[in-house]
Amino acid sequence: MIILSALVLTINAGAQQTTAEGIKMYHYGKTKTAQKILEPLAVADALANYYLGLSYLEQGDVFKASATFSKFPEDPANISGTARVAFTNKDASKGMQIAKELAAKSKKKEWIQEKYAADAITYTIGGDYRQAIAWYTDALTKNDDMSAHIGLGDANRKIQGGGGEAMNNYEHVTEKDANNSLGYTRIGDLWYEAKNYPSALDNYAKAKNADSTNPLPYRSLADAYTRSGNYQLALQNLKKYLQLSDNTSHDKLEYTEALFRAHSFCDAAKLAGQQINDFPDLTTKTELYGILGFSQAECGDSIQAIKTIRIYLGMQDPKKVLPGDYVNIGKLYLKAGMLDSAGAFYAKGISGDTAQNKTDIYRQIAEAYKAKKDYCHSADWYNNLVKANPETQATDYFWRVFMYYYCNDLKTAMNAANEFAAKYNIPSAIYSQARVAAAMDSTASTGGAAEYFNKWIDMVGPNYEKKNDLKGAYSYLMYYAYNSKNKEKVSEYKEKIKAIDPNDRSLKDIEEIEKAANAPKKQAPAPKGKK
Repeated sequence: MIILSALVLTINAGAQQTTAEGIKMYHYGKTKTAQKILEPLAVADALANYYLGLSYLEQGDVFKASATFSKFPEDPANISGTARVAFTNKDASKGMQIAKELAAKSKKKEWIQEKYAADAITYTIGGDYRQAIAWYTDALTKNDDMSAHIGLGDANRKIQGGGGEAMNNYEHVTEKDANNSLGYTRIGDLWYEAKNYPSALDNYAKAKNADSTNPLPYRSLADAYTRSGNYQLALQNLKKYLQLSDNTSHDKLEYTEALFRAHSFCDAAKLAGQQINDFPDLTTKTELYGILGFSQAECGDSIQAIKTIRIYLGMQDPKKVLPGDYVNIGKLYLKAGMLDSAGAFYAKGISGDTAQNKTDIYRQIAEAYKAKKDYCHSADWYNNLVKANPETQATDYFWRVFMYYYCNDLKTAMNAANEFAAKYNIPSAIYSQARVAAAMDSTASTGGAAEYFNKWIDMVGPNYEKKNDLKGAYSYLMYYAYNSKNKEKVSEYKEKIKAIDPNDRSLKDIEEIEKAANAPKKQAPAPKGKK
């Protein structure tokens, strides 16, 4: 009998421990894992049954959750579960009625009924959060329960100005239990909402250290980094979250979105293609087609990307297609050599952009044509940019000049270079004038570029790091000096070029020209028969 009693106690202790593990998994958002742990225990354990029902409810199976809660109709936790079902079914009056009847069963020293009644309101939508706060507060006068403090903190976060009380309750939990990972996670979330990022990160780290199996801090960190635009760090934390979470279809969807934001396009395309049939709802399916199409485009599969994006555009509400999306589609068609379609989508992007400053979208289009080596169109879009925003950065002025230069529209290029130099008196502006002027004086006979090259050299100095640019300037000036019969200057520039590159072709060319010019002229032979 003693052995049998010890065995029963051991089994019961094991069951309680397993139930506690299932509850922890539920609070960590691992409802599939919680379900697996709790299903065999729920037959005889009302608490295990309650959290099993909650797991079903979180997974969207309201009918199964309701049936589960009904198995223990007198248990306070499972009664609370029926109230949650009512709130989930948008029957707030029924949910509040069940919660109030449950809370009324609480006596002088009894507190659990109030706690569960408050939980039913706090973790659903439609109930009276202030009533939940009152019940938690009364329950805590009878028992300093840590889960009630967490609930009270969560309820306070749902009312205006409740952040302070929420923090007090979460900190009370971590002071009592330094290994309460859920408490640290909640504190981190509060600091993040207050935009105190160092404190948020500090508490997420504490949550991870308190329990390495808790995926929630990694999820919160991923959200935080996503909102701050640090997509690589968001992706790193989401990877860790997936390792610890149930890796549900929604988890995978978030990971696919994170890959796309982090510009891991090939991986995003692969996962999006695998997931499209996992989601029956049109909204998610449409999003996945968008991720798939734009990722295929960036991953180099332009033809398939065009097919996918056509499907996406057919499914998506036109109001939800952003101007930037149309610009990216234009880039895709440009890459595929379909210039008419590219132009049409670029025009859609421009017309749909309500921002007064369209600098970014103009620049994207100009860069897309530049990448395609369609320099004339690129020049026109850089021109649109500069005309629309004369205060734009110097780089945009620079590329406007050189796109016209490569387009061989030297007259327009020179006008653009002069505007650039008038706006920004910097070396690159003067250099653009010199390069265009040199192209217009291809034989270096008029010296049209000499003034600009000399000014530019004075600005950058003889030790300028871009030696090829210096060499080009010296070469033009050397040829112009030769054509001007200024031998002293020719020698000067020859030495400057030789110091940069002794084997420069222009040196050999000028030496051959000089040699030919200095060679003695042969006398014509005397006619025969004459002396």
